[in-house]
Amino acid sequence: MDNSTPASKRNWCRILMWTALILIVIAALALAQRFLRDEPVVYDDPVEHFKYGSTGGERNLGFPYWIWRVLPEVCADHLPGDGFASVGMIYEPGRDLPVGMSKRRHMGLDRVFLNCAVCHASTVRTGVDTEPALVVGMGANTLDLMAFQKFMHRCVADRRFTPNQIIPRIQAAGADLDLLDRLVVYPLAVHLMRDGVAGLLGRMRFIHSQPDWGPGRVDTFNSAKALFNFPIEALRNDELLGAADFPTIWNQSKKRGMQLHWDGNNDRVEERNLNASFGTGATPRLIDHSSIARIQAWNATATPPAFSEFFPIDQALAGRGKVIYGEYCADCHGASGTDFSGRHVGQVVPLGQIGTDPYRLHSFTPQLAVNLGTPYAGTEYRFKGFRKTHGYANAPMDGLWLRAPYLHNGSVPTLWDLLQPRSARPQTFWRGNDRYDQVALGFVADVAQEGGRSFFLYDTTVPGNGNMGHEGARYGTALSDADKWALIEYLKTF
Repeated sequence: MDNSTPASKRNWCRILMWTALILIVIAALALAQRFLRDEPVVYDDPVEHFKYGSTGGERNLGFPYWIWRVLPEVCADHLPGDGFASVGMIYEPGRDLPVGMSKRRHMGLDRVFLNCAVCHASTVRTGVDTEPALVVGMGANTLDLMAFQKFMHRCVADRRFTPNQIIPRIQAAGADLDLLDRLVVYPLAVHLMRDGVAGLLGRMRFIHSQPDWGPGRVDTFNSAKALFNFPIEALRNDELLGAADFPTIWNQSKKRGMQLHWDGNNDRVEERNLNASFGTGATPRLIDHSSIARIQAWNATATPPAFSEFFPIDQALAGRGKVIYGEYCADCHGASGTDFSGRHVGQVVPLGQIGTDPYRLHSFTPQLAVNLGTPYAGTEYRFKGFRKTHGYANAPMDGLWLRAPYLHNGSVPTLWDLLQPRSARPQTFWRGNDRYDQVALGFVADVAQEGGRSFFLYDTTVPGNGNMGHEGARYGTALSDADKWALIEYLKTF
C-alpha cells in the first residue's frame, strides 16, 4: 500500500528533475571542456616556437594527431621509403613530430599541421658518416613537398582509409581512446579528414599534371591560384610551371623595402610573411596573429650559421676573392654577407638582362596580384604591396653557402657550376642530399643514393627547370679558374 502523500511525490519529482538537470549540466560542461578547447602547444624559446609552434592552421586543415601517426603504416606502399622521413621531413631525437609541424587541442582531439619551419629548416652533414646538424631559417633542401601532398591525397583516397582500419592501429600505437573516441570522435574524424584532404588537393589538382618538383622546391603561386579557385585547366601553359626553391628567411629587418620573393613582387616583409602563412593553413579567419608576430620578431634578426663553424676557410685566398667580389657582385648583392648596401640590391633585373628560366616569373600574373589584395580586405592586414614585375630580384646573399642549389629554380648544384657558362653546367644532377661539398660550395649532387636514402634526379631540360642565365662577363663566368676559386673562398664568409 502506497502511503506517500501527493506533496511527497511532488518533492521526489522535483528532486529527480533537479538531479537530472544537474547531471545534464555537468555532462554539457564536460563536453564543452572537451570539444570547445582551443589550445596550442606553446614554446617559450623563439627557435623552438619557430620549429614547432602553431600559426593557427590546425584549426582549418589539422590532421588528428593519432591518425597522422599511423598513416605511414596504413599506406606504406604510397611512400618512397620508411615513414615521413622518406619525403625529407626531419625528426629531432625524442620528438614524435617532425620539424615544421605543430600541435593544437581543437574540437575534442589533438590536431597537427605544417608550420613555417617545414619549408625553412634543413640539415647539413660534413661527411658521409657524420650526424646531420639542423639549421633553421634555410630552405628545406631535403623536403619533397609534392611527394608529401601526393601521398596524403592517395592515402585518404585509399580503400584502407576507414575507421575499421585506422582505429585499431591507433590503439596499437599506444593511444588511450575512451568509448566516445572509439565510437564517435575518431570514426567522424576519419571521414572528415578524407573529405577535407580530398577537397583541398582537388583544388590543387594541377600538381598531377606538372613535372615533379623534387626536394627543396615548391610552386607557391599556382597553389595560391588554386585556393582562389582559378580555372586551372583554362590557364596558359607558360604560367602553370612556377616551381622554385624554398628561400632563406634570415635578417628580415634588413630587407625591409627590398623587392621580395624571387620576382620581387612585394616589398613589404609583413605581407610576405602573412602570405607565406597561407601554406600552413593559417587563413585570415583562423590565423594566430600573436604566433606569427613571434616568428617575425625572431627572423627579423636571425642570422645564418657561419661556414667556418663547419669547415675551414683559406683567409688569404678569401682576401683575394673579396676584391673580385667587390668588382663583379657587390652592386647587386650587397657589400658583404652582413652589409646589404649596394646600388641594385633588392631591385628587379629585367628578364632579358638576367636571362634565367622564365616560368616562375610568368606564373605570377596581374590577375593573381589583384586577387591577393582581397583575403584581408577591410582589416589592417590587407595586402597592398603585390604587383606584377618583369624580371627577378637581386637578393642579399647572407648564408649563401646554404642556398644551394642556385638560381631561383635551384637548377645549378654548386657555386662553382654557377660561375661556368651554361654549356659547362650539369644538365642533370641529384637533389636532396644534405652532405656538403665544401670545395665547390653546394650539396653533393653526383650520387643517387646514400645512407639508405634515394635522391631526386633533376633534369634541366624539363620545362621550368632551365639552368640558363646569370652568365657573361658581368656575372663572372669569364673569370679565370684561379679568380673563380678565390671568389668562392670569399663567399664562404657570407
